[in-house]
Order: sequence, then C-alpha cells, then structure tokens
Amino acid sequence: MNALDRDPLERALERHFGWTDFRPGQRQVVEALLAGQDCLAVLPTGGGKSLCYQLPALVRGGLVLVISPLVALMQDQVGQLQRRGIPAACLHGGLALPERRRLLERLRDNQLRLLYLAPERLQAEATRQLLDDVLDSGQLVALAVDEAHCISAWGHDFRPDYRRLGQLRAQCPGVPLVALSATAAPQVRADIIRLLQLRRPLIQVRSARRTNLVYGMQRRPEDPLPLVLDAVRAARGAVLIYARTRRTVELWAARLTGAGLEAIAYHAGMDPESRQLALEHFQHQPRPVLVATVAFGMGVDRPDVGLVLHLDLPASAEGYLQESGRAGRDGLPARCLVLYDPADRTSLGWAIRGVGSAQGQQEQPRLELAQQQLRRMEAVAEGEGCREQALLLAVGELAAACGRCDNCQSQAERRDWGGEVAEALEALEARPGRDLRSLAEDLAAGAAGGERFHQEARWGWLLRRLVQEELLRESDDGAQRLYLRASGRRYRRQPWPLHWAA
Repeated sequence: MNALDRDPLERALERHFGWTDFRPGQRQVVEALLAGQDCLAVLPTGGGKSLCYQLPALVRGGLVLVISPLVALMQDQVGQLQRRGIPAACLHGGLALPERRRLLERLRDNQLRLLYLAPERLQAEATRQLLDDVLDSGQLVALAVDEAHCISAWGHDFRPDYRRLGQLRAQCPGVPLVALSATAAPQVRADIIRLLQLRRPLIQVRSARRTNLVYGMQRRPEDPLPLVLDAVRAARGAVLIYARTRRTVELWAARLTGAGLEAIAYHAGMDPESRQLALEHFQHQPRPVLVATVAFGMGVDRPDVGLVLHLDLPASAEGYLQESGRAGRDGLPARCLVLYDPADRTSLGWAIRGVGSAQGQQEQPRLELAQQQLRRMEAVAEGEGCREQALLLAVGELAAACGRCDNCQSQAERRDWGGEVAEALEALEARPGRDLRSLAEDLAAGAAGGERFHQEARWGWLLRRLVQEELLRESDDGAQRLYLRASGRRYRRQPWPLHWAA
C-alpha cells in the first residue's frame, strides 16, 4: 500500500516506531484516547501496552503523564523512547538539582511528550503544582496509569500509593485517563474503574493466552543445580531466573558462574550503578543469564527471552502469568519452568502472616486474599490439569487445554486413592482444625526409619490435594488448619473414585 493511502495513525506508527500494523487492541485504545475517552486496557505481556499512550502524545504534539511503580521500569522506557528520538523524561527523587531544572525547562517549553513518575511523587506539593502548570498551559493530552492492578486489594501486587491516584480525576477532570495492566481478573478490573473514577471507559481486554509458551512445573530436588544448568543450556536467547530473596539471587548467580555460566545478579538492594550495569548486560549481551527478584523485567524490552525459570513457588497465579509472560515476546517458542517445594507454600504463608501482624487488623482481608492466591498457585503447581488453562482461569478467562504444557503431554499412570482419602477424612472428622503438618505426621506414624519422612511427604501432598479438590477447607490465616467441607462429608457417606498420579 502506498504510504499516502494509509491513514494518519498508521503513518505515525511507522514513522515513530517502525511498525506497519497495530497489535490486537492497540488501535482501539489509541483512538479512544485521541477522542477524549477514558480506557481500561488489559493486554498480555508483550502486547504493546506502552504504545497505547505513547502514540497519542506524538500525534497530538502534547504531554502524556505516565504513572509507573518502579524507577528502573521508568528509566528503561525513557531510554527506549530517547533512542527512537522521542522526547521523554522521568521525574524521581534521585535526580540532581541541575537535571531537575533542565527537565522543568523542557516542560515549560513544551519539549517533552512523555513524563514518567512514581505514584508517591504525586503527594509532593511541588509535583501537584507542576501538574497544575501543565494543565493551565493546555499541553496535557492524557494521563496513563501503568500496572494499574496495583490499585486493587484483589490484585497480585497491591500498592497503597496507587490508592491515592483517584485524585488525578479530580485535579484533571477534562483529561482522558487510560489504565493498563497485563493481567486483571474481573474483580480487579472493577476496582480499577471505581478507584480511578474512569468515566464510561472503553474496556479492551485481550486474551492472556500465549500460544508460544510451554509451561512446566516440577518438584525441586534437594540440589536443583544440575536441572537448572540443563534448562539454561537448552534455552535459546536470554534467560531470566527468578528467586524470592536478595540473598538467594546472589547465591544462585554465584553458583551458576561457578558452574561455567556468566550469570548476573539483579535486586533492589544493589547500588544504582550495579543495577544499571546488570540491566545493560541483560539488554545487550547475545545470551545473558540474569538472576533477579520478580520485580525485574517489568517493561524491559528483550524480545528473545527463551527461558523464564522460577526457583520457588510464585506467590500468585496472576503474578506468575505476568512474570512468565516476559518469555517469548518475539513470538518464538519459549519455556516457562517452576521448581517448587511444599515448604515454599509454608514459608510464604508465614511471611504473609508476619506482614499482617506488622500492619494490623485493617490489612486482614487483603492478607487472607494473599493466602488464597498462594493456595491457588500451589494447586496449579501440584495439579494434574492443563497448566495454562488453570493460570488463565485465575484471571477469569476460560480456555481449552493448551496441549503444550508438561501435564498435557504427560503419560503418567493414575490410581485410585480412595483408601487413603477415607483415612484422612476420618482422622480430621474426629479432630477438626488440625494443622496440615501435624495431621500428616500422625497419618504417617505407622512408618519407620527413612520411610517415615517419605510417608509424611506423601500424606502432606494428599491433604493439599483434598483442599484443591474442595473436599477440605483450609484456614486463610496461613496456619493451614483443615476442616471438612460438605463435599468431604458426602464422600465419607458415599465415596467415589479419585484417580490421581501415584
């Protein structure tokens, strides 16, 4: 097609970004913003959310203010835009006074198209005055709230500072606002619309299914190093390895380097220069291996990630969809592997309880929700159904089995566990409210020697499975106290076959 025959949006898309076609959902959001309409855009990782607010700024020749949760994420996006010749900046507390002055001068002269800042910056009087100034000048064409699920207590990454963003609507009543997220279950979407006060928004929700990703989850062996090395060496392109704590990140970066791989660590406790060097290494080396905490990767534009490997059980299915979605953004096949242990659930559950004790009773509903999300993620990891189907269900999407994941490909034999189930339910009916660990120990009491540990692990797995199958109910306080559900009592009266892999 001749360039003159194409519409202005397509010409702008190619001129500024080099692309000839919009990705699914992008054009509708861009057009709505240009028409002054609020939007909620839930587009999968790699679906091009950023373009939805970047292109309107360029088409209008005005400023879009972008709220984003992490300085590293903002700096990465600003760097990408500047390399394309698009004037963008990031306002954060680490700016030296001369840099801040230059940024304000560029704003006054209408030389910026995108200004990124963290939500807590909006509480500063100087920032609110700055917002008033750009409003008065007429250059503010849109507001964008990235990672908008952070506003919802139902979301997997709730952040209190996001709760105050509803004030943007009051301060900028005539400016269209777009909220963006890679995953947002229906409850989260409703919270976003309500708390950001979106007015008759266009709602654009695309499937989170990524047909080029292959999910696999397996029990973590006592020493997972050989398994991790095999997975990394078999991967194409870049490799992202996620660990829960900063200490574990550094430990694994050292272990992999000692095994002959050039692995780099990244976490928030590192000094800014070291983090920047790690980011540049990941972005520019041909086959980098980066070990990081899960915040890394948000908005980082590395399309050829061939492996995303979690060394622990993720905290939620919603969060894992986003984290694993950083693989295969080039559309080529990529692997997503989780190595988990039942102890991960226990340690994460106790960590959540610790947060609850520190924050007080007002946080209790959200912390109980976190326990529910954690239990749902454990069910995905230990379940025998399609991994992708279970993950999508967690964000409210119904989908057929993928046919690609390890469970879909499994040929494992199954047997009827009815005898053991009856024994477990009988023990719990006699003493309801037992915690999972002590009940597993009692059920394994007949075993001796080395077999005792194996039997305790087997009974622990079976009790968790009964929770997942909704024959048992588990308390939401992290103590893993168990109770019979009505379905468990029905099973006691009239059992039915329960066939699971041995």
